[in-house]
Amino acid sequence: MLMPPPDQGTIARRSEIVEALRRIVPGEGVIADEDELRAYDCDALTAYKQLPLVVVLPENTEQVSRILKWCHAKGVKIVPRGAGTSLSGGSLPLADAVTIGMGRFNRILDIDFENRCATVQPGVTNLAITTAVAHAGFYYAPDPSSQIACSIGGNVAENAGGVHCLKYGLTTNNLLGVEMVLPDGEIVRLGGKHLDAGGYDLLGVVTGSEGMLGIVTEVTVRILKKPETAKAVLMGFPTSEAGGDCVAAIIGAGIIPAGLEMMDRPAIHAAEDFVHAGYPLDVEALLICELDGPAAEVEHLISRVEAIARDHGASELRVSTSDEERMRFWAGRKAAFPAVGRISPDYLCMDGTIPRRALPQVLARMQEMAQTHALRVANVFHAGDGNLHPLILFDANKPTELERAEAFGADILRLCVEVGGVLTGEHGVGVEKRDLMPVMFGEDDIKQQQRIKCAFDPEQLLNPGKVYPTLHRCAELGRLHVTGGRLPFPDIPRF
Repeated sequence: MLMPPPDQGTIARRSEIVEALRRIVPGEGVIADEDELRAYDCDALTAYKQLPLVVVLPENTEQVSRILKWCHAKGVKIVPRGAGTSLSGGSLPLADAVTIGMGRFNRILDIDFENRCATVQPGVTNLAITTAVAHAGFYYAPDPSSQIACSIGGNVAENAGGVHCLKYGLTTNNLLGVEMVLPDGEIVRLGGKHLDAGGYDLLGVVTGSEGMLGIVTEVTVRILKKPETAKAVLMGFPTSEAGGDCVAAIIGAGIIPAGLEMMDRPAIHAAEDFVHAGYPLDVEALLICELDGPAAEVEHLISRVEAIARDHGASELRVSTSDEERMRFWAGRKAAFPAVGRISPDYLCMDGTIPRRALPQVLARMQEMAQTHALRVANVFHAGDGNLHPLILFDANKPTELERAEAFGADILRLCVEVGGVLTGEHGVGVEKRDLMPVMFGEDDIKQQQRIKCAFDPEQLLNPGKVYPTLHRCAELGRLHVTGGRLPFPDIPRF
């Protein structure tokens, strides 16, 4: 994985850059010591590390604006960073770029129960929003497994999801507005407390843009009333294929659970050893299906789900009898990533998404690939919407294992596209999937995406080296191509 070569001229000006940043953010807001910079040398994709040029920790929107304005004027690159939980290397530092950490933006600014929304700073953790509104019976629906640590600004950058995204949607479906600073320092607002805005959906463009269009400094999200009843069904299957078929059958029956998650044997055993959630250990696949809503509806849907599971050979069926038991079912699933970390020195967490009907086929192919690459894989994923999270287990201290793990991961993502899926569901492209973009997109598709980047960041200073495998100058992307001495569409007036 190659990054753009660092600009030696910028590195030579490091002292000037540090001094300028200290004038904007006084006190302890600028980190330049090499040992202290090591805390920022990677995100959750720990296979790649790079010391940043310098880290700055602004406290307010004005400081962010001044930092970006100064860097824009001096041609200095910028890498935004939230909580550092990105699994795709989205906040990987650059040797010639200023890393802007948004951890000090950690206040909840407004809770508006009448309009069912909350306005928070981007450094507020995902779970903190639900905690802040729980006393009134509300919650924030998107719930990534890292919700105790990941920040809402990072959720916007990656369009994060979680176990309840099947019914309640990803970040984009629960986002109402943002305040953000553009690369030249201009402060803009998109959306707000209102349901929708006229004109182009710029809020949709910004959501999932991976820190390449601007830096979000304020977020307004939708909060929901807690359902009257919620119950979870634990279903064990003798094969992963049977579990995958059951997932397709549940959705095919018109049932939309609040969450529908799946784990295979290695993940089940790791999670049970770590959390003691009460999972059966004699099954190859485990489904957790949560139904919520009015009590009568939940009871009816549970009986239908149980019948479908039996029809698909479920060897274990258990319905939560209390909210504590339901949360215990989920505790194992939400702790699956750290649990797998206890059985392997390292792992890569992939993030492909496939049509649900392809689930049994893809699971079988992944086991074949594991044999080919001579590596283990544990599967934990949002089965209801086909968002796979295969965890490829390896030991970076053993020669060639990292390279084999990367090759295995690339093969899984190619398979996802092959069966009609996409490269990422919620982790983003970052550097991890950057060089696989041509597997899914043609050259014209990628150039069109880069034109949007150029509209926001014509100097390409913000988070460079991410998402796009081939860089194009903005002037080149805007150029009209002349064929046979004629411009395209010669009848259109040009100004």
